[in-house]
Amino acid sequence: MTDAPLTPELPSVTDTSPAPEVPSVTGTPPATELPPVTEAPLTPARPPVADAPPRPLRGAGPVPAARPRPFDAVLTDLDGVIRFYDMSRLTALERAAGLPEGATAEIAFAPETDLPLMLGRIGKEEWVAAIASGLAEHRRLDPARGRELGLALAESGFRADGTVVELLGRARAHVPVSIVTNATPWLDDDLARLGLTGLVDDVVGSAALGLVKPDRRIYELAAERVGAAVSRCLFVDDRQENVDAAVALGMTGVLYRRPDDLRAALAPLFA
Repeated sequence: MTDAPLTPELPSVTDTSPAPEVPSVTGTPPATELPPVTEAPLTPARPPVADAPPRPLRGAGPVPAARPRPFDAVLTDLDGVIRFYDMSRLTALERAAGLPEGATAEIAFAPETDLPLMLGRIGKEEWVAAIASGLAEHRRLDPARGRELGLALAESGFRADGTVVELLGRARAHVPVSIVTNATPWLDDDLARLGLTGLVDDVVGSAALGLVKPDRRIYELAAERVGAAVSRCLFVDDRQENVDAAVALGMTGVLYRRPDDLRAALAPLFA
């Protein structure tokens, strides 16, 4: 069998047409160019605003200026202002002895009898003896009975005026308070019995200093010890000569007769 002739080989065709050009791609194609943007002008800066003053509290007014004090210290006597004696026993003994009321005190507080005690030069026994001697000389009284009267006077009971104590306590909340007194050498014991040890800032007793009112030095020392100028002190006493001496130095003087006198004098301090 004769093989069938093979399909004749076609001649190779060479494509001579040029291939379409493909653009080369390098990265991302450039974005479309936008027109330039003109920036809007900035708002002009505002000037700084000063802090507003604080609003006053509703109902609050201006703060008043501090009121100046009328004085910077209170100096007060003890006997006849703060302390008062019970003379009932002495009065009964004088009556029994045929003496008028007050006869013993007249002898006891005469300068020649009283001053050595107030200056601290004698004690209680010497004072009682001097009283008995004076009663014997001036009242023709038996020395033994005179001594009994002298002891009754020296050991008389006493009390503190509560109203005066309260007023001085209030004053002490504002200014120093000092007791300035012609007193015996046992003054501290008497103050303790009265319960007045802590009532005041200072105690100026004549017997401890060897000075008595109305000597100007005791006033000056009292003012110095509480740190006040003499002219800035209020002085209270039941004896006119003692008040006059204080006023002569420049103090404000009060002649004491009753608690209302002290209350009126202290009123400007409490205002």
